[in-house]
Amino acid sequence: MVTDPIADYLTRVRNASSAGHRVVDIPASNLKTEITKILFDQGYILSYKVIDDAVQGSIKIALKYNKATKEPVIKKIQRVSKPGLRKYAGSTDLPRVLNGLGIAIVSTSHGVMTSKQAKLEKVGGEVLCYVY
Repeated sequence: MVTDPIADYLTRVRNASSAGHRVVDIPASNLKTEITKILFDQGYILSYKVIDDAVQGSIKIALKYNKATKEPVIKKIQRVSKPGLRKYAGSTDLPRVLNGLGIAIVSTSHGVMTSKQAKLEKVGGEVLCYVY
């Protein structure tokens, strides 16, 4: 049993990316699907597919690599808020990752979104992870 499913998700993506895998399979949940959708919309992954099985289902993620250097597009994916120490930020205190080059994924009362979207909607929430 996994105690922190978000950390497990991020670790699977990080390990598959550093190992050079094209596709990674991850057990599905609503939050993981929302995070995957954000990574796709921001251009960090090529595509994803949610597969509904009888029990839990899974998410197949096609990772993205630089064509010239074969390096992964996701340089670092880091968990911020952990079960032992939650990190919350107000709408004015939301973090900027690498001066706007990366993204921070935030869980708000309006759903899961990037910190830039949360600032535009003027909502704060739990900072889940940084991606760059």
